Amino acid sequence: AMQMTGLEQMQAIVAQHFPAPPIVEVMQQWIHELGEGHITFLGDPHSRYLDPLGMIHGGWAMTLLDSALGCAVQSTLARGETYASLGTEVKFIRPIMPDTGQVRCFAEVQSRGRSTATSAGRIEDAAGRVLATGTSTCFIRQLG
Repeated sequence: AMQMTGLEQMQAIVAQHFPAPPIVEVMQQWIHELGEGHITFLGDPHSRYLDPLGMIHGGWAMTLLDSALGCAVQSTLARGETYASLGTEVKFIRPIMPDTGQVRCFAEVQSRGRSTATSAGRIEDAAGRVLATGTSTCFIRQLG
């Protein structure tokens, strides 16, 4: 995989040439569309993710945003580059409920330098209402 660009790695996962990370199955979130510097995930907020107040736990939404924000950065990586999140911030706009239905999470790279990249994203319901927003900063480095 390290002989591939970040975008090629993710395309291989979508095409099922590489296995998807196990968290995809556990959290019911997956890549729907991707390109260099941007990505769309879909997620199914199932009742198994409820918090004590009967809403979908914020950690589920944060995981969806974290995955999309990081993968947007990964899609810009050259061969031999890797990244790690330095920090991610999420803002909850509307509650996600079990009956919200499938949601979309859009993320795109805002800036990409030699050693850092920033990305921004949002989760929307089927009607296009924003449910949560997020930003992330990632550290980029050469392997080896």
